[in-house]
Amino acid sequence: MTPTEARPDSGLRRVLRGGVVNMAGAVVSAALNLALIIAITRAFSQETAGLLFSATSVFLIMAAVANLGAPDGLVYFIARMRVFGRQGGVPALLRLALGPAMLAACLVSVLLVVFARPLADALGPEEATAYLRILALFLPFAVLTDSALAATRAHHDMSVTVLVDKVGRPLAQLGLVAMIALSGSAGLLALAWAGPYLPAAVLAWFWLGRIVRRSVPEEPREPADAPAGTPAGEERVTSAGFWSFSLPRALGGVAQMGVQRGGVVMVALLNGLTGAAVFTAATRIMVVGQFGTQAVLYAAQPRFAELLAARDHAAVRALYQAGTSWLVCLTWPLYLSALVFAPEVMKLFGAEYSTGATALVIVCAGQLAAQVLGMGDLILTMTGRTGLNLLNNVMSLLVNVVVCVLLVPSHGAAGAAAALVAAVLIRKFLPLWQLRSLVLLHPFSRPVLIATGSALVWFAALPLLLDAVTGGGLPALAAAAGAGVGGHLYTVWHTRAHLQLRR
Repeated sequence: MTPTEARPDSGLRRVLRGGVVNMAGAVVSAALNLALIIAITRAFSQETAGLLFSATSVFLIMAAVANLGAPDGLVYFIARMRVFGRQGGVPALLRLALGPAMLAACLVSVLLVVFARPLADALGPEEATAYLRILALFLPFAVLTDSALAATRAHHDMSVTVLVDKVGRPLAQLGLVAMIALSGSAGLLALAWAGPYLPAAVLAWFWLGRIVRRSVPEEPREPADAPAGTPAGEERVTSAGFWSFSLPRALGGVAQMGVQRGGVVMVALLNGLTGAAVFTAATRIMVVGQFGTQAVLYAAQPRFAELLAARDHAAVRALYQAGTSWLVCLTWPLYLSALVFAPEVMKLFGAEYSTGATALVIVCAGQLAAQVLGMGDLILTMTGRTGLNLLNNVMSLLVNVVVCVLLVPSHGAAGAAAALVAAVLIRKFLPLWQLRSLVLLHPFSRPVLIATGSALVWFAALPLLLDAVTGGGLPALAAAAGAGVGGHLYTVWHTRAHLQLRR
């Protein structure tokens, strides 16, 4: 394939609009999720917090198993239908995807109820059985929510993801956990965490129905975004075609979730629930940063699918580099600040969590490198190469498990953090190498250089200077954060043309 020349905006404005909506939700969601973790760690013992974090990690891994890759499959095929003018096939595609996914979710839910006792014995406390069984009841609703929201994003509607998943659900979780903390009963923590998935599923499905009904079926036409010579229309999506794309992605998603959440379970098994609680607290900054990452990824995913379907590789490259600079602008300030002031950040969770400062530094350093490498794994998936994506995620998971086994018994949360960083970097490097024959992607560009330079000046050099002058502490952290945010925003605004942030 010969790369075509990109059009002036390459779809950047549409992605930027969606990213802005997602980012607004990401800021609120990050604050709510951080507040939720702080509320749990301060209101309950480390053992109770570690048990909840371990049980919910099992829940999220099982949800990744049960969704069968349907969310990614829906984004990929709905985006292609929109390019080729076959929106009328979306209802049939939804039935094809959600029927097996919901059946699998119910089956996994039953299995989790049945095997809750053996899993609880591995975790330790007797309460673990009740936690796992309560969580299992809400697993089908989590799968339905993820699939319905993915389908709405495929139509470039980001508002429902923000309102339902980024704001509504974590706000409900925080409110319920606060009520339980005031009552002094820890037995209902699992219900408070999982219960909001039920109304979230109902709202997401209702919103998706409105979007689908508004879509007017069209006859096959020449793709509006396709270069000259691209054939009009595309074959109907078959069950075999859909699941041959989605199932490898499902296994890859399970491996990816295993990397993100499996460390909590590994620490609980190898270092105890107290260590799991410390590791969870130390990685919350990474999770907060991931909300900013998702704000860009969710907006870019359907556009990448459309550009690749139209074989517009120059536009893919332009969007990749612009998107990488946006990721750096959004996430590097957070990771650099947390790295410089790691001891002060860990004190937010309680004095007994200060031992996690080393783990926090390791995680933040790894995430700085990961964000610069950009969205190669997403692009690889949107080319349809889900087999390679699966291979990358399995290799990443194996690295994570091996390093955890080697380091967690002796180094606890810091060892799990090193394992997490190694796994994430493997998953980021491999797609860029594997895509080289289709489209050469690299983050070395003016937008990325400007974004990294601004973040380093305002969130590394300035805080270190203030720390040296004032001796550190929370006042220095607050002053550095305030000055850094103002300076960074000014720099981004002044260089917005280079960062592709204006029309």
